[in-house]
Parts: sequence; C-alpha cells; structure tokens
Amino acid sequence: MRKMADPYVLAWISVFVTTLLALCAVVLKRRKVNGISSARTESVTSVSAVDGECRSADGCDTDVIIVGAGVAGSALAHTLGKDGRRVHVIERDLSEPDRIVGELLQPGGYLKLIELGLEDCAEEIDAQQVFGYALFKDGKRTRLSYPLENFHSDVSGRSFHNGRFIQRMREKAASLPNVRLEQGVVTSLLEEKGTIRGVQYKTKDGRELTAFAPLTIVCDGCFSNLRRSLCNPQVDVPSCFVGLVLENCHLPYANHGHVILADPAPILFYPISSTEIRCLVDVPGQKVPSIANGEMANYLKTVVAPQVPPEIYDSFVAAVDKGNIRTMPNRSMPASPYPTPGALLMGDAFNMRHPLTGGGMTVALSDIVVLRDLLKPLRDLNDAPTLCKYLESFYTLRKPVASTINTLAGALYKVFCASPDQARKEMRQACFDYLSLGGVFSTGPISLLSGLNPRPLSLVLHFFAVAIYGVGRLLLPFPSPKRIWIGARLISGASGIIFPIIKAEGVRQMFFPATVPAYYRRVPPAN
Repeated sequence: MRKMADPYVLAWISVFVTTLLALCAVVLKRRKVNGISSARTESVTSVSAVDGECRSADGCDTDVIIVGAGVAGSALAHTLGKDGRRVHVIERDLSEPDRIVGELLQPGGYLKLIELGLEDCAEEIDAQQVFGYALFKDGKRTRLSYPLENFHSDVSGRSFHNGRFIQRMREKAASLPNVRLEQGVVTSLLEEKGTIRGVQYKTKDGRELTAFAPLTIVCDGCFSNLRRSLCNPQVDVPSCFVGLVLENCHLPYANHGHVILADPAPILFYPISSTEIRCLVDVPGQKVPSIANGEMANYLKTVVAPQVPPEIYDSFVAAVDKGNIRTMPNRSMPASPYPTPGALLMGDAFNMRHPLTGGGMTVALSDIVVLRDLLKPLRDLNDAPTLCKYLESFYTLRKPVASTINTLAGALYKVFCASPDQARKEMRQACFDYLSLGGVFSTGPISLLSGLNPRPLSLVLHFFAVAIYGVGRLLLPFPSPKRIWIGARLISGASGIIFPIIKAEGVRQMFFPATVPAYYRRVPPAN
C-alpha cells in the first residue's frame, strides 16, 4: 500500500508546488504592472484630441513623428519618407555630434545600409573599409578576415567619424519634401485613453509646442528620457570606454580592427579616417581614474601602454600626452517593450549591447528594414489599437538578428576580460587558440560578429565548442584531478556567461520565433 501511495503523494506535491508557483507569478506580475504604471506616467501627458483627429500645432498633417535624429532616427526618417509617409523628426541638437562610439559599421550593417538606399552616406566622409580583425594576446597575434568572397567588392565593414556619418544621413533624410527636421527637446509623450497621440516639445527658441501623428517612434538614444513609458529599462553598465585618437599612425594590419586581450579588459584600435586611429580602452566598473588630476594619463601610460603592440606604442603615448581623453559608459539593455498603441521604440533607446563587437548600428539598421517591410503595405496608420497589435510581430521578427549580436557582444566581453579565476583564464586562452585555428573555427564566429550570418544556434554551438576545446586542452595528454575540476568549472562558467544573456533576450523568441503567435500577424484590413 505504501508503494502505491508514493506516486499519489508525489502527484499531490507536484500539484501543490505548481499552484504555489502560479500564484507567486500572478502576485509578482501584479506588483510589476503596478510599478510599471507608476514609472510610465513620468514621461506621459494626457491630452484630448479634437473630434477624434490628431493634428500638429502648425496645421500640417503628419503620419509619423520620430524623436531623435541619430543613426536610427535619420535612417528611419529617410526610409519612411521614401515610402511616401509624412515624417516630422524632432532632434535635440542638429549640430554635428562628437562621440567616441558608433564609429564601426559591420559588413552586415553595410548590407542593410545598401538595402535602405543609404550607402552613399558612408561616402565623402573619409570612411575606411574594414576587412576583419586582428587579435593579440601575450605577444601572439592572429588575423580574422570577414568571409566576403561571395559579395561585391564594395561590401565590407566601414569605420568613420560618427558625427560625419550622422550628418550625411540627416541631409539625405531632409532632402525629401515630405520629411521635416526640427531642432527641439521632446519633454513628454501625449496620451489619450491609453494611446500615444504625439509629443510635447520645446523648440530651439524656447516655445512649448505639441505635435500629433498616428505613430510616434522614439529613437532618442542611450540616454533616453522617454523609454520608461514604453519599456521596462533594465540598464547595466559593466564598464566604461576611455577614448583617444592616434594621429599619423599605421596599425599592424591595415584596414582591420585590432583587439588586444589586455589586463584587466580589452583594448580596441580601428581607423576612423585616413590619418586617425581610434583607441578605446575598456575600464571595468562604473568608476574611471580622474582625467582632471592626471590619474587617467598615469593609468594609460603605466598599465595600458605596455600592453599595446610595439608598432603603435609611441603613437599611443603621444596621444595620451596630447590630453584629448574622453570617457563613455558602456550600457547594455535587453529589449523589454510594453506594446503601446500609437508608439514604438527603436535604436539605443530600445535595445543596447556592449559596444566591444561594434554591433549597435547593425541591429538598428536591421530593425528599420523589418519595420519598413511591416509598414509598407499599410495605407492608414490611424487605427492605433489594431496597428499596435500588428506591430507586435516586429518584436518577434527582429529577434534572430538582434539577439545573436546582443548575446555575442555580452558573452565575448566577459570571456575577453582578464580574471584571477583559473577556469576563466583557460576559457579566455581557449577562445584565442580556437579562433587562431582558422577555417570554420574562425569564419564561423567572425560571420556572427560581422552580422553576415546572425544565427542564434550557430552562436551557441561555437561558444560551447570553444569551451569543449578548452577542456580538451586541459585533459590532454594526461588528465589529473585538478585539471578535470578546472575543466568542469570551465563548462559551468561558460554556461553561467551565456545562458543568463539568452534568458534576458528570450529563449522562445530567439530560437523558436515561428512558435510565437505574433510571428504570423497579418496586415490589418483597410478601413
């Protein structure tokens, strides 16, 4: 009788635990929704539309308002304008930006630029072609070339001054008669009965105005003050970049990005013009040495300089002595949107990853292609609830490309950072040696990094192939208990790096997007 009772006891326990977990999930969800609702009100202002219509203060009808004219906003404005939409772009500052990131466009991103008809924006700005990467570690080096054999000779990565590229994009967008660029600061989104109807903004001369449109797309960058009303921002700042410009310097490998696996974190070099090399030194954590009192210069000379390749050592020290040192916090934020009628998030306001792999612009341009294809068959954008339901498919369709690049950036950064842990050291060395093998061992990962083959499953397979390769190196020729233990910790550590990132991206949307109902959302019928 006792043996027969055991299965029933186990069944009751299972039912009890499942019910308890379900109740906990409901309670947590309600708490989360309550927290969300309070956060969303911070950047939303309630309005009443006149006769159910939304019109701008100047009387002009607008189909789409775009907040922000960076890479994502400018490219989107041109794309939608070219499709016949009436677009109003409101940008905080229309002067040329001066940033130390957003300077490297991967080949996959350049292909998206061509698809959007914006490839000429990379011309006449002294942009440099990039054909791959060079990896350096402990005096050894290896070159990883992009697999570009099956593409036109013009297809490659591009590196440039971020500001010059953005100005070219803005000029191209503004050249369309149905696209209007205006300088102003958007202070809040205008909401009526749960639907975003437009924005409230302050013009360059200080006037408070409102603008209305059926669809508002927020692209106001990594420092967005509007995203809280449209997503659940879980921003992580794992490190900061310290930026320098090396002048009249020749890199060991021309037209290649250079990654030095330094201690404590990677150092990047890549050309941004025919005479300038950008150097980005990663400093883990949110605090960096002070520039004002000379601590930063001392850190760069004593800790970083001895680890750079000898060919560029003198140029690096000269750049430090020149004193034009800049810093930028590196942010990562998984996409966690609240589907909101009348509004959408794009670019860094929506989704960020560590800039180590230079994938941000590729993700943004890929997202624009997805959104363009979804909006193209729609003649009328005024049915906000139906449009919102339809555009839920955007969040699923973008996932395979975006999540692959996001996951790779987060995982590579953690692997490339130095660690006192022996298992992490072995993983770092295994990664360098695996990529140095050449053939499929280098072309596979570099295809993922370049955006030419953004397949999540391929990423996971290569990541664990590196881990298994590392274990094999430990166990051959003769395994010992210590080496077996380090190998087990290496596999465990690799899992601890990649699985949380995949979980944040969404396992189902990343690997099985076809199982998500929104994947099959059809074009709503015209009224």
